[in-house]
Amino acid sequence: MTTVNQPVDVLLSDGSTVQLRPIDPADAPGIVAMHSRFSERTRYLRYFSPYPRIPERDLIRFVTVDHHDREAFVVLAADQIVAVGRYERLGPQAPEAEVAFVVEDAYQGRGIGSVLMEHLADAARRNDIMSFVAEVLPANGTMLRVFADFGYQVQREYADGVVHLSFPIAPTEASLEVQRGREHRTEARSIARLLAPRGIVVYGASATGQGVGAAVLGHLRDGGFTGAVVPVHPSASTVAGLPAYPSAVEAGAPVDLAVVAVPPEAATAVVADAAAAGVHGLVVISAGFAEASAEGAATQRALVRAAHAAGMRVVGPNCLGVANTNPTVRLNATLAPALPPAGRVGIFSQSGAFGVALLAEADRRGLGLSSFVSAGNRADVSGNDLLQYWQDDPGTDVIMLYLETFGNPRKFARLARRIGRAKPVVALASPARPPGVGDAAGPDEVAVAALFAQSGVIRVDTVPELLDVGVLLANQPLPAGGRVGVVGNSSALTGLAATACAGHGLSVADGYPRDVGPSAGAAEFAAALAETAADERVDALVVVFAPPLPGQLTEVDADVTAALPAALALGKPTVATFLVGRLPPGVPAYGGVEEAVRALARAHRYAEWLRRPPGVAPELPDLDRAAAQAALRADATDPGALLAAYGIDVVASVSVDSVDAAVDAAARLGFPVALKAAAPGLRHRLDLGAVRLDLPDEPTLRRAYADLAATFGADALVQPMVPPGVACVVEVVEDPAFGPVVGFGLGGVATELLGDRAWRAVPLTDRDAAELVDEPRAAPLLRGHRGAAPVDRAALADLLLRVGQLADEQPRVRSLTLNPVLARPDGISILHAQVGVGGVVARPDTGPRRL
Repeated sequence: MTTVNQPVDVLLSDGSTVQLRPIDPADAPGIVAMHSRFSERTRYLRYFSPYPRIPERDLIRFVTVDHHDREAFVVLAADQIVAVGRYERLGPQAPEAEVAFVVEDAYQGRGIGSVLMEHLADAARRNDIMSFVAEVLPANGTMLRVFADFGYQVQREYADGVVHLSFPIAPTEASLEVQRGREHRTEARSIARLLAPRGIVVYGASATGQGVGAAVLGHLRDGGFTGAVVPVHPSASTVAGLPAYPSAVEAGAPVDLAVVAVPPEAATAVVADAAAAGVHGLVVISAGFAEASAEGAATQRALVRAAHAAGMRVVGPNCLGVANTNPTVRLNATLAPALPPAGRVGIFSQSGAFGVALLAEADRRGLGLSSFVSAGNRADVSGNDLLQYWQDDPGTDVIMLYLETFGNPRKFARLARRIGRAKPVVALASPARPPGVGDAAGPDEVAVAALFAQSGVIRVDTVPELLDVGVLLANQPLPAGGRVGVVGNSSALTGLAATACAGHGLSVADGYPRDVGPSAGAAEFAAALAETAADERVDALVVVFAPPLPGQLTEVDADVTAALPAALALGKPTVATFLVGRLPPGVPAYGGVEEAVRALARAHRYAEWLRRPPGVAPELPDLDRAAAQAALRADATDPGALLAAYGIDVVASVSVDSVDAAVDAAARLGFPVALKAAAPGLRHRLDLGAVRLDLPDEPTLRRAYADLAATFGADALVQPMVPPGVACVVEVVEDPAFGPVVGFGLGGVATELLGDRAWRAVPLTDRDAAELVDEPRAAPLLRGHRGAAPVDRAALADLLLRVGQLADEQPRVRSLTLNPVLARPDGISILHAQVGVGGVVARPDTGPRRL
C-alpha cells in the first residue's frame, strides 16, 4: 500500500522552523536553484564529483517518486528548498534501500539531516523496508556523524575510497532516546528565544494609548525591559513616548520577538515585516481567531503557516502574553499591569482569564515568578514546549500549569514523568467531560487520571489550590513521610487539623495533636514548636494559632511567628494557619486548616511517588508480533489468535445454537461444563441466570440448555469448568487524543456501579501494572480477606503488561475486554475476551518529530 506523507512543520536545533514535505515534479526549478547555491565542496561530497549542474535526465529522476520503492522529502525555509533527502529500494520487494540527503551550505549544522533521516526511516518502515545502506566519502565527517549518532547499529566498511554503511531502521531504545533528546533541545531552544529577546516590536499599539496593544507596550516600558521596544505604527512618530516606525525593518534595532495586537485579518500581513526584521517568534494577543468562528480558525491556520514558513513560532492567538522576571531581561509582554516578584516558579496558562487570576493571586501571596506563558488558542506553542524549556532552566524549581486541553497527551505524560523526577509539576486540568461513576466516567477523564497518576503530576481542582500547593513547594522541603505533628493553641483548630490529616491520607504522629492552650505564652508555644520540629516521629508540621484576643495581634503572636523557621532548619515542611498577622518568609500561610493540610498531603503524595522506583517495561517472553499481525488480517472477529500471540490464553469455549450441539461440545471439552448465554453482556451475569455452572452430565446439561434458551435465546457458549477464583475485569479503552488506556478492577455489578477501576496509559511499566492491581478500593479481596488465600497478583500484573503491550503495538485494536478473569492462588483463568478492531490510525507522540 502506498502512503503519501503530508507536509509537516519541524523545529531545527537553533529553535527555528521549516517545512518538510514529499517532493513533487513541480519542485524541479527549486531543486536546480538550491543546487546552484551549493558550494563546490557540498556538491563534491554529495555526488562524488564536481557536478556543476543537474542534467535534465537526472533532474526528472530526482523529482519523480512513487512513495513506495522511491521516496524523497524536501525541506523548505521561507518557501525555498534548502535540503532534500531520499531513499531508493535496492530491488523489487527488497527489504533494503539506499538513503542519501544533502543540505544547502547556509542551513548546515542546524539538524536538518537528522530530521530527514527520521522521516525517511518512518516512511521506509511503512513500506516494509527494514534497513538502509549509504555510501559516504571519508572526508564527509558531518554525514558520517549523522549516521553514527542516530542510535542505530551501523556497520561500516571501507572500499574503493568510499565508506559503505548499513544499518537496520527499526526503532530501538537508543534511537528513540536520541530522537527525544533532539526534540527536547530544539523545543527548549525555541522557547528560550521567545523569553529572552534582545528587542521587541509591538504591532497594533494605538497612538491614543487605548487598546490591548498600547497596554502591552506600556507594561514593557514600565516593567524595565532591558532591550529595545519598537512600536510599529503606520503614521505616528511616537507611541507611548517611544519612537514609532512604519515597519520593524526601518527601526534598525535588533528585535527577536513581536507582540501582535492587530485585527485577525491584518495579522498574517505582519509576519512578512517581522520576518524581514529577524524576529524569532510572535505573541498574538488579538482575539477573533479559532475561538470565534470557522473563518477565524482558517485565519489562524494561515497565520501559523506563514510564521513557520518564516522560521518563527507563535504564542496564542487570543492569549495574555509572556513574561520573564530574570533581572537581565525583565520582560512583561502581558496584559497584566504588574507581575509577581521574581522567583523560581514557572507558570503556564492556556486561558487568559485564568492567567490573570493566577498572576494576581501569586502576587498577593508573594509567590516568586520565573517566567509565564499564556497560550490562548494554543495554535503552536503548548504546555509541552514549556515543560521542555523549564526542565533545564536553572531559574525554575516548580512548574504550575492550567490546561484546558491536551495537544499531545502521550507526550505530556512522557515529559512530565521525566521532569517530575527533578522538579514538581502542579496542574489544574479541565477535562472535556466531567468525572463520574460507572459508564458516566468517559475516556477523557479516565485518561487524564491515568496520565497524571503515572507521571507524578500533582493534580489540583481549583486556582486557589494550585497556588496553595505552589507556595508550599516553592518554599518548603518535601516531607520525608506522612507523619504530621499538629501544634496549636486551640483545641478546636488542632482537632480540625487532625481530622483533615486523616481525610487526606496523612497520619497524626504519636502524641499529637499538641494543644498548648489559649493562655500559653510565647516561650511555651515556641518551645512546643521546637520540640515538635526535633521529634523523630514527625515528618511535617501543621501549626494553628488563634490570638488570645480575637482580631488583635499581640507580642505573643509575633514571638510565635519568629519561632516557626526552626522546623525549616531541620528540613521539615511547615504549614500554618494564623488567624491574624503575617508569617515569616518561607512559611506558607493558609486561610483555613483544610487548605493547609490538603496542600501538605499533595506534597506528601508527590514525595512518595519520587521515592518509588520509576519502573521499567520488561521484556516479555512468548510474544509473536508477526502472528498478531496475521491474526488481525485473517479474522478480526476472533480474538483468540491475537491474544495468544501476546501470551494471553483464554479458556476454550464452543458456540452452540441447539441442545444437541451443546451436548456434542461438552463431550469434546469434557464434563463438568459451564453453559452461558452467548450475548457479550450476559456471559458473566450469574445473577440474571444467564450462567449455569458445574453441569456434571448430559441430562443436567439438556435441562439447563432448555431453561437458558427459553429466557435468553438459542445461542449459547459451552466451556469447561475451571477452579473458582476472584472475578476481575481487564479493559482497554482507546481515547482519540490520549491513545489507549488500560483499566483493571474486580468483577461484579457493585464494582461497575461505583466505577471502581484503576487506569494507566500505555506503555505500561512493571510499576504501573503492580499499581493497577493494588489501586481499586476492592483490591483487599485479592490479598486475602477473612481467611481467604491471597491470589497470584504477579500473574495479574503479567497479564496487564501483556495487554498493555498489545494495545500499544497494535493501533487497530480500539477496545479490549477480558471479563471475567478468575484470579486464584495458583494463577489466573480468562473466561471471555472481546476485541474491537478498526483501521490503522496515527497515534500522538509516535513517529518522527513534527510540530
